[in-house]
Amino acid sequence: MTVAAWLLRRLVASIAIIVAVVTFVFILIHLAPGRPCGGRDEIVDPTICEQVNRQMGFDRPILEQYGLYLVALAHGNLGYSFSLRRPVRDAIDDTLPFTLQLAGVALVLDFLLGLALGIYQARRANRLPDVILGNVTLFVYSLPTFWLALLLLLVFGEKLAWFPVGGPSDPVLCPVIDSAFCVADRLWHLVLPATTLGLVGAAGTARFQRAAMLAVASQDYIRTARAKGVPERRVVLHHQLRNALLSFITRFGLALPFLLTGAVLIETIFAWPGMGRLGFEAILTRDYPLVTATALIASTIVVAGNLVADLLLGVADPRLRVRAAEDLDIVTA
Repeated sequence: MTVAAWLLRRLVASIAIIVAVVTFVFILIHLAPGRPCGGRDEIVDPTICEQVNRQMGFDRPILEQYGLYLVALAHGNLGYSFSLRRPVRDAIDDTLPFTLQLAGVALVLDFLLGLALGIYQARRANRLPDVILGNVTLFVYSLPTFWLALLLLLVFGEKLAWFPVGGPSDPVLCPVIDSAFCVADRLWHLVLPATTLGLVGAAGTARFQRAAMLAVASQDYIRTARAKGVPERRVVLHHQLRNALLSFITRFGLALPFLLTGAVLIETIFAWPGMGRLGFEAILTRDYPLVTATALIASTIVVAGNLVADLLLGVADPRLRVRAAEDLDIVTA
């Protein structure tokens, strides 16, 4: 069976996963106790709530609501947010770029720092630098993300005043100064939230990469290269690291759920107007269409990221492509 058939199968499975996630969230939010207005214990006229329920169709049976939602979703309609009083698509368009910026910068920091630390530790395995860095990375990785965020905010934002304490940009200067300043200001405001996510992720990546490097180091071809007198730098970079990158690519797929779930807390703490914060506020207000839409977008990003990781694994290691094709032949036989 061709790789194209395997890819088609993966696409179908990915779509099924996304539909399952959306279905689960849709049913869960509708069955949860409470009402879709006055979600924050606000005093709301019951007549207004009944009117909202009737206009939004929340008074219909849940299966009928789900069917109507799927039909609207098939036409690209994500619904209308009654808490924001605007289409859900507009709210997603405004907040998704901020989450992608935060997750993108954090992901780069995660992988660059984690890869460098993992290689360094593997080359000095069981020595003092490896022991120290191993304990430090374990400590950082064990920290709750919100605690690290508050610590960085207190030290570097409040006490030292090196970085802004929140928001995406300066609300006074940015609108009246050129775009170059706004870009630099956005990056300046992004330092603390992205560093929080990136440091925790880098600690896990470093430990993951160290283990992968040491596992490859015991292979026969590594010992043969050293016996032939190949320089150690070439052994590490061209032989050991190259094969350990398979685990690194796998780590990419695992990092996406962590970044998106962590973004909910980070965006709330640093007042970053991203989709995670939008979804959290939608849960508090019981905004059904907005909650379901954020879950749909987040699950799509995670599934797409894992699909890309699988494709990269197939490119990096042809044996995986052959194995996947053989597995598909067995399934379809």
